[in-house]
Amino acid sequence: MSKAFDLIVIGAGPGGYETALAAAKAGLATALVERRAAGGTCLNEGCIPTKCLCRSAELLHDVKAEAAALGVATGEVSFDLARAVQRTDGVLDQLRGGIQQLFKRTAGLTYIEGSASFVDAHTVAVEGEEETLTAPAIIIATGSVSRSLPIPGKDLPGVVTSTEMLRLTAVPARLCVVGGGVIGLEFASIFNTFGSEVTVLEYAPEFLPAFDADMARRLRTSLKKQGIACVTKAKVSGISTVDGSNALSVSYEDKAGATVTVEADLVLMAVGRAPQLAGLNVEATGVEASPRGIAVDDNMQTNVPSIYAIGDVNGRCMLAHAATAQGKLALKHILEKAGKTTELVVPKVDAPVPGAVFTHPELAYVGMTEEQCKAASIDYAVGKAMFAANGKANAMGQGEGIAKLLYDKQTRRILGAHVLGPHAADLIHELVPLLTQGASLEAIETTIHAHPTLSEIWMAAAE
Repeated sequence: MSKAFDLIVIGAGPGGYETALAAAKAGLATALVERRAAGGTCLNEGCIPTKCLCRSAELLHDVKAEAAALGVATGEVSFDLARAVQRTDGVLDQLRGGIQQLFKRTAGLTYIEGSASFVDAHTVAVEGEEETLTAPAIIIATGSVSRSLPIPGKDLPGVVTSTEMLRLTAVPARLCVVGGGVIGLEFASIFNTFGSEVTVLEYAPEFLPAFDADMARRLRTSLKKQGIACVTKAKVSGISTVDGSNALSVSYEDKAGATVTVEADLVLMAVGRAPQLAGLNVEATGVEASPRGIAVDDNMQTNVPSIYAIGDVNGRCMLAHAATAQGKLALKHILEKAGKTTELVVPKVDAPVPGAVFTHPELAYVGMTEEQCKAASIDYAVGKAMFAANGKANAMGQGEGIAKLLYDKQTRRILGAHVLGPHAADLIHELVPLLTQGASLEAIETTIHAHPTLSEIWMAAAE
């Protein structure tokens, strides 16, 4: 027996559940299948819980490092990680509950808990369900899982992923982070503030390889000032136990070719994420997939016309907001194929996608890096402004950082924007619509900015 729908969405992360809700509101009988908790990696073991700990670290840093200078007497300050995690759990429960209420209130949406696997290009079986599900269109939105280096000792007790880091109830005395990407640096920054002695080992010549190298270098310099040991060009070769203790020893080859070891009580493996395809049985459909993800076109459609893939699982851009945008593109194409009129507003396929790393200080970007401009042989120029000259930043006691604009010398069209400093992840969004619209520096120069605000940093950079 089978139950027929207009659309099946596999995976209830941000991309999956928001697309399913939009599809149901557009009149499609939609089945949303999730094997774990609604909200996906982002809500349950990624963006949201990490940002909860970021907030704890931010407050702890301000009280310990800034309060006295601001005239606030605090006395002895202590930190309880177990209570911070308890608060995080409360935030997650509230958000999950909100999502479940959306599911219940949305007519035309059927939420099914269980592991989904393909029977064929139009049929999905769900573990524990007697009936299979069928639909003319299926969206795969299963997200990603943590990668691990294929080295000796990677499975030893004490070697963890970001998921386990979020469940710690005690702060490790020594933490070694393998990987200087977004995930690795966020946890390095958080646990350094919590009191861990932190070492970060990155294989590439610079942290955050996908970011502007100049800005990544500035962040690395800031993290070093805070006491984090930052090592680049480090080729990690193995992890072993230390005799007579519960400690671990991480071996790596440094840039000079010498073998170096770092001892730690906990090792975080943060070397990226891989598309989640396990158990899906995509082989039964003929969909083209590789370790990099499921191949899709600009409509997020696979080589099998009935199947689409959005978010981390297609490997195009592993960010939650990118998954949501891709879901809109896929849904619009599905509705048009079905002959349904739609007023669904979708982003441009090549719309710039902002990104951020929630370290202390924050770093955010949108558009091109200097390296990309050079590779494309673009005649570009750079405008910079320092937070040290920004009144609001100094009033906040956060004058460290810089904003940087890249623009075409001839047309003055904005090519990229990068900001390191207080509230960078929020500040970047003044530039996102400007890059989306292909605006020039004039759009910033002719905009009156309130004073004193952090946003004035962009006006200063444009000038």
